[in-house]
Amino acid sequence: MTRHRTTARGVSLLLSALFCAAVVGSLHAALKPGLVNGSPIVFPLIGDYAYGMNFGDPRVNGSHQGIDIERVPWRTPVVAAESGKVKWWTTSARAGCMLYLYGKSGTTYLYIHLNNDLTEKSEDRGGCKLGVSYAVADGAKVTAGEQIGYVGDSGDAEGNDHLHFEVHPNDGAAVNPYPYLNAAERLLFPGRLGTTFSLGLRGTPVAAGAGSLELLVTSVRWWPGGKWTPVVGERGVTLSIAPDAVVDTSLATALASPDRRVLQARTGSQPVTAYTAKSEVTAAALRGTPGELVAARISRPGGTTVATGPAAAEDSALPAPAETEGLRPGI
Repeated sequence: MTRHRTTARGVSLLLSALFCAAVVGSLHAALKPGLVNGSPIVFPLIGDYAYGMNFGDPRVNGSHQGIDIERVPWRTPVVAAESGKVKWWTTSARAGCMLYLYGKSGTTYLYIHLNNDLTEKSEDRGGCKLGVSYAVADGAKVTAGEQIGYVGDSGDAEGNDHLHFEVHPNDGAAVNPYPYLNAAERLLFPGRLGTTFSLGLRGTPVAAGAGSLELLVTSVRWWPGGKWTPVVGERGVTLSIAPDAVVDTSLATALASPDRRVLQARTGSQPVTAYTAKSEVTAAALRGTPGELVAARISRPGGTTVATGPAAAEDSALPAPAETEGLRPGI
């Protein structure tokens, strides 16, 4: 009996210790700078845009409560930092067209100075409206990475297109967003989970074969509704090749290889544009996870293409070549 009581007590103490360790570990993960409930947020913009540490800087109306992400082109997509519910705010003269995102974690995010212009001339004729400032309806439930607004210069940001971004844990006081932005995931494109999309990816081929192509991507465009947007640095993206894909002749042999091979400089130095087949938006696709994006056409300016399979044909889900080739970035 004594042995049984000792064993039970030992097991109880062990379980208590394990429980305490799990709680401490969970709290440590939650409190780690830049994480929300132990996970990074989604960076609030799509594209390669820098920011500095200006939280707490003195302002006319007090200290700066967010981070300003500067030098962002007009109407750049603004995306949800996490899944949650949005609320429009249109009555602040200083903030202009503003949006609250109430995250499922309990964290609230503020997006300030959204667009109110109909042209790049900063004429303030658009107002704080759906399709001008906001990409989703007031009160909409959104998924992480879904587009929710457009960058602009409303309020007291006149003439300076940028995003003022705030983080309020537990819907309380603002905290420094800098570590959150540093740790944030930068998605390849915006999208609502479960909807359909197709992409255009511009970049340099660096490896091919075994049914895949690796690109160092410099810019991306998404359908519906996107425009050519620079990515962070040169982002490596590995595409699966559709069995009936149409590809540039300079890549045909390498793509037909049963083994993945690094391309020689002569071939790899020729930039191409890859168009993906229409697919469902998933978290893995938004991240550009290898194998999640399927290339249906790969071409380059002045090049010729060849079918990789007998069933190859123009896919109505893909943008027409005349719609995309030769356009300036940002169009």
